[in-house]
Order: sequence, then C-alpha cells, then structure tokens
Amino acid sequence: MPFKIVRNDITKVKADVIVNTANPNPICVSGTDLAIYEAAGKEQLLAERTGIGKIARGDIAVTGAYNLKAKYIIHTVGPVWTDGKHQEFEILESCYRKSLQKALNLQCTSIAFPLISTGVYGFPKDKALQIAITVFSQFLLENEIEIILVVFDKRSFQLSGQIIGDIDSYIDTNYVRESHRKEYLIGNRRSTYIKGLAEEDSNEEMLQREETNNYPIKKVANMKLTELCMPLENISLEDQLTNIGASFHDKLFELIDKAHLDNKDVWKRANLDRKHFSKIQCDHNYHPKKKTVMALCIALQLNLEQSRDLLARADWAFSPSSKVDLIVQKAIIDKQYDIMQLNVTLFRYTNEILGV
Repeated sequence: MPFKIVRNDITKVKADVIVNTANPNPICVSGTDLAIYEAAGKEQLLAERTGIGKIARGDIAVTGAYNLKAKYIIHTVGPVWTDGKHQEFEILESCYRKSLQKALNLQCTSIAFPLISTGVYGFPKDKALQIAITVFSQFLLENEIEIILVVFDKRSFQLSGQIIGDIDSYIDTNYVRESHRKEYLIGNRRSTYIKGLAEEDSNEEMLQREETNNYPIKKVANMKLTELCMPLENISLEDQLTNIGASFHDKLFELIDKAHLDNKDVWKRANLDRKHFSKIQCDHNYHPKKKTVMALCIALQLNLEQSRDLLARADWAFSPSSKVDLIVQKAIIDKQYDIMQLNVTLFRYTNEILGV
C-alpha cells in the first residue's frame, strides 16, 4: 500500500491507527496530545491511559480510539531536542518503527502519523521529517500498509535549506521564464526576435550547467511540433499505421523486463497500490494518469529521454509551466529516484504527490 501526505487535523483523519505524540506520564497538556484526547473523549481515554502508566521515550502503548475514526491509538513518547548528541535521532526513529510494527501486529491496513516531537519537544522539523521518511521507505519495502503523514500547517512541513535552494533555483530558471514568455507573447517581430535570442542564451547556460554537473541532456533539433508529427515523405500513411510504435502498456513491461525487476518492486517504488498496478498490467488499453506515468518513470529509474518517451506513449508530455513536472524532471536529471523523498519535495511546493 502507498504513502500519502495530507494537510489536515489528525483527529479528523480516517485510519485504522492514529499515532499520538504522547507525554511520558498519563496526562494531556497541549498540542497534538491534547487534541487527540479531546476528540477521542478525554475522560475515557485518560482512564485507559492511566492504567498503562509511564511510557519510556522511544516506546509505545496502545489504547482504544473511542470517538476517533480509527480502531486504535498508539501513544509514543518522542525525544526532547537538546543538541542532537543525546540519542534524539535514535529515540525518534524508534517511535516510528515500533508504531509501524505494532500496527502490523494488530493487522491494521492504515496508520496516520503526525511529525513526532516537532512541537513543544523542539525537534528540528527538517531533521524529523527526514527520519520519518527514511523509516517509512524502509518499512514499505518489506510490508504492506498505508502510511499517512499528517501535516497540520505549512510551517510544520520544512525541508533542508539545500533542497529548497536547489528546487527554487530550478523552478525560477524554468517556470518563471515560461510564465514570462506566455504573458508577453504578443509583440513586434524585433522584440520577439530579441527575446528569442535571450531565451537561447539562457537555455544554453542551463544546458552547460547541467552538463558540468555530469547530467548531460541531448540537444533536440529546433523543429515545430507539427513537423514532428507529419508523415515522412517517402512512407505512406498506411505503412506508418501498420508499423505503429509500442503502446504504453507494451513499452512499460518491456522496460520492466530490461530492468530485471519484479512487478512488486515496481509498484512499491512507484508508490502505487497492488490493485492499481494489476489493472495496468491486465488492461492493454489502459490509459494512465500523468502522475502515474511519472511515478513509473521514477520507479524504473529512467533518464529524461526515456521518461519523455514513456509519457508520450500515454499521450502526455512534460510541461514547462507545471511545477510538478519541473520538480520531477529535476529529480530525473539529478538521478534522485526515491519516490518518498520526491513526494516530500512535491508536497512542499505543490501539495501534490506521485503514485497514489
């Protein structure tokens, strides 16, 4: 089952398990802990929690969910941030791992997490997010469960400065230029010509920068789309239609075979559920959504040219005016094929993710 990120109040999320970032002692004072108690039914939940007693940091305890849209609440006590040298990382990782394993033992199919310890306990949000994503990725490789990361507001969802800087720079170089071109499309021939030269210089600079970073991109001939789609002069339309290229379905499974991957590896790497992938596999005429194709490009670790080809076979193309498309293209150029990490970045910038 896949991984989701949602912006919501965790008390309103429907899942088999709701994870509570708890106080070590059976009290509820503030933050997510208090919100969960109040939504579940404070008196009943506190009575059961009191019977459990103290919970050690990094450990968990299970109670009923009462009025929540869940079967269980897993209470886990995260670390208080000091300086990162007092086992804060190990304790936080333990909170996530033990919660996931317990949900699996309880035969649950979905679990919703907040970002543990990032409130009053002061764990840096970017570091906490990285730990959560790493644990989720490792767990989903071996197990089937839907993991929902619940983010209450945008301030709670932070990436490292390096990631933000790289993505912002790439979006600025592409998205802003494309938006400017569309806005000032009408003009005299001279201004259009000058603007075209400026864009060529900018594109060449971008190309050289990517080649310097060891991510070469083949230069495409300056040909109009209509010219690319026109039949070749010496080949009849009938012959071309007879020798039509492989469908999306056929090309996808050809690529899977060449990569020597099991189907399970592919749908997990693409953040798809098994039923969805089975539908793709069984229906030779299946027309996927664009984000599904992009997720499969990431799963198969395709380069930019291969990704464009697979998208085209499903009647899609990368758009220079879509932030989602630009971020996915940058991940492919940078050979960053971790779907979980990519989805974190996508959600940060667009509130969208791939796969699900």
